[in-house]
Amino acid sequence: MGSSVPEENPAVLKEQGNEAFKNGNFEEAIALYTKAIKLTSDEKELAVYFKNRAAAYLKQEKYEKVIEDCDKSLEVIPTDPKALFRRSQALESLERFEEAYRDAREVLKVDPSNKFIQPVLERLHKIVQERATRNAQITTKVESMNKVAFDLTVDKEKREAAINNLFVLARDKVGGEMILKAGVLHKIKQLLKVEKNHNIYVSAIRLIAELCKNSVENTKVVLKDVGLPWFLEIIDSNDQNQVNAAEVCMQTILNAFSGMDHKPESKPDKEMCERYKFQIDTLLSCLVYSLNNRTISGIARDAIIELLIKNVHFTTLCWAERLMEIGGIQRLLECASELEEYKYESAMNITPSTQTIAAVCLARIYENMYYDKAKETFMEKIQDFLSSKLLAPDIESKIRVTVAITALLRGPLEVGNAIIAKEGIIEMILVMANSDDILQQKVACECIIAAASKQDKAKAIITQGVHILKKLYKSPEPGIRVRSLVGLCKLASSGGNDASIKPFQEGSTLKLAEACRRFLLNPGKDKDLRKWSAEGLSYLTLDAEVKEKLVEDRAALQALIELAKTGDQSVLYGVITTLVNLCNAYEKQEVLPEMVELAKFAKQHIPEEHELDDPDFVSKRILILGKENVGSALVALSKTESNNAKELIARVFNALCSEPELRGSIVQQGGVKVLIKLALDGTDKGKRHAGQALSRIGITINPEVAFPGQRSFEVIRPLVNQLHQDYNALENFEALMALCNIAQMDESGRQRILKEGGLSKVDHYLYEDHEMLRRAATQVITNLTMSPDVVEIYEGDNDKMKYLVILCAEEDLETSLAASGAVAILTGTSQKCCSKVFDSSTWLDSLHVLLANKNTNLQYRGVSIVKHMMESSKEVAEKLIETDILEILMALTKLEDKKLSQIKPIVEETLKCAESWGIIKKPDEEGESSQTTEPE
Repeated sequence: MGSSVPEENPAVLKEQGNEAFKNGNFEEAIALYTKAIKLTSDEKELAVYFKNRAAAYLKQEKYEKVIEDCDKSLEVIPTDPKALFRRSQALESLERFEEAYRDAREVLKVDPSNKFIQPVLERLHKIVQERATRNAQITTKVESMNKVAFDLTVDKEKREAAINNLFVLARDKVGGEMILKAGVLHKIKQLLKVEKNHNIYVSAIRLIAELCKNSVENTKVVLKDVGLPWFLEIIDSNDQNQVNAAEVCMQTILNAFSGMDHKPESKPDKEMCERYKFQIDTLLSCLVYSLNNRTISGIARDAIIELLIKNVHFTTLCWAERLMEIGGIQRLLECASELEEYKYESAMNITPSTQTIAAVCLARIYENMYYDKAKETFMEKIQDFLSSKLLAPDIESKIRVTVAITALLRGPLEVGNAIIAKEGIIEMILVMANSDDILQQKVACECIIAAASKQDKAKAIITQGVHILKKLYKSPEPGIRVRSLVGLCKLASSGGNDASIKPFQEGSTLKLAEACRRFLLNPGKDKDLRKWSAEGLSYLTLDAEVKEKLVEDRAALQALIELAKTGDQSVLYGVITTLVNLCNAYEKQEVLPEMVELAKFAKQHIPEEHELDDPDFVSKRILILGKENVGSALVALSKTESNNAKELIARVFNALCSEPELRGSIVQQGGVKVLIKLALDGTDKGKRHAGQALSRIGITINPEVAFPGQRSFEVIRPLVNQLHQDYNALENFEALMALCNIAQMDESGRQRILKEGGLSKVDHYLYEDHEMLRRAATQVITNLTMSPDVVEIYEGDNDKMKYLVILCAEEDLETSLAASGAVAILTGTSQKCCSKVFDSSTWLDSLHVLLANKNTNLQYRGVSIVKHMMESSKEVAEKLIETDILEILMALTKLEDKKLSQIKPIVEETLKCAESWGIIKKPDEEGESSQTTEPE
């Protein structure tokens, strides 16, 4: 028989835990105490282990866990002073001051000699007293507002003001609790059944969102009182404000349970997602089962899909996988394949944007299929849906399949291409296009347009479908004509911006563009026709001649901008792509001259750029667009959840901001708020373009005007992100210049730059060979040195001061001015920095360059540095006097030059300081000055 393994001793584990705790290994201590707890049945021992583990959790600032462990310990020994004190500390950290005060008083009662508790009690007593007074005031306000807000007999303005006041009170933690205690939730639920004032209705929904914000406890109370289905009831409206408020409310509930906030970069907390898995799953299920609710409004359906889009990419939530499990893919395809033309009893209400939003959602889900098996499952779900429709004998099912394929080609393109490549699909679409049924012609045309995204598909359709599209272009139905026109436009533009490729005969693109223009300026204001004409132009404007013609057509440009301002997501692609093309803001492949020669030798095709795409033509087009207020169109379109669309919007914004005279109008049109969002969320290229646009705005316009209030903080992260080694020198330079302006504003801006890791990134550019980058980085540092925290960093054990001193002697005047300005600030603020000037072996050379410079601004900085060093300490002063600095200073006092009028008083103060240290004597009768060699 083998010997048995001895069981671990809980007491030994506790001692090991204590040792780990003393050494600062809190994670190890927690693991050891946890083992001891599992192996112990003795209650008194358990109380000690829980109490000890609470101490380790307290060090890790895991206050909820501290309270849990102290509670368990106090169940056994209710008067244990250590457990009470630790729970008091945790409660205070969670701002539960009254409970913390209760525990602290209990500690004093059981351990009157405890010298640590008295100051804690005094502090907590003061806080509790102040809170009691404040809470009484808040209670009175809540009661007062509560009476007015929900009394239908009271004047409308007074009720609106009261509910808005409740909203403000809900922002305060105590205020929120008081509002819930006052039974406001029940009143809101009752009120919304009878409320006729829409402003009050929407404000009531927003009040509920505010109560849930950042509070799991409040959110639980809200859901218990009103239930999740109620939110699905209030989102069902044809009023956009109401739908938006309900959507925000549901997102806030998810945020509360998942640990997210409302910032773009916020991510779910894994621990919270596990703890509240049931609530999060219930919310997802409600959203998914509402997707196909036949009774809800179209904009409500869109809002539900948008909620899925906003959260499906968080792997911590696992919504992409869950959507596949609970039939979300099929339900989204049902939405995507719905047609406004089919108005039967069970038809879903949709908007012109529904198909686009559903396609974006499908694309976002597919992006999260990280492994092949998941992609296969996704494809199976798609195929199951399409197969069930194709097996049905009616033509409506075939139409729905075609519409669904179109959505896939606009969403998860890889999936759409795989489906359309299947045998018989293109043939089925071409047969529908060739039929006499207008609806079949319409959906087939749309599918052909979406399918011709790649050249291989375009060639197949050119050979099989051009004659069909040309025939449909003669249709008496405008909707068919415009779609067939777009199909022809897309095929005609399959050569891209390569001027040497002409799929159709010469002049065809201009004729097609003129036809699109006629539909765009359609006097009937039919939005569907204008939408499709914009999409046609989005393909044709790859041709430089079409760009020039369109940009000179003010009526057409205004029609495009007005179309964009509707915010309809289905117009987004056409309008934004047209604008990208007009600005030449698309991705350009760099063509190296040697590769061109190699291609010629190998008789390969060489792309050619049209002369009308030269920089001066592009600049002219951008200025025209800017003056037509295209920024307002971009702001309207930016509500999209499509990352690719966001990138295109960022590209146009950046192109507009490349012209300094347009930057002010971008700010006025609300572009900054949009750009900050685009710079933090989307594709890498999109974030990069948005960041560069913000840099350009920050250079030209006073940051206090360009980025007012909170925006001055929000813009710093995108700017710091532009300081990336893979970005080009211009992007880096522009970001440095913008940061320089923000660092000059105030201390809070400087603190935010430090918090975002800006100092270390800016430092990197001080060592750059590129003169302009080095100069800009030095200027940023100069402004940052006005922060006490930066001064402290320069006082540390590093070479930062040393390198700034070297830069003072830089040949570039602006760099030298900035570096010497920074050294002057640092030496004027810090005695340590004065000593650190000597860390540089060339410190004396740098001072020589400054003091003997022709530029009086540099001289001024030089004498200021010497003065600060002379004043800092006798040791530093003596080291200065050992050199020829004194002679240079004396020479400066004797020069008769009006330009030195600012400098001489500083020199005289410096000499007086040296006299006060006793290291030089007052000038003798001959005006000579001599150093003293006598020790003190």
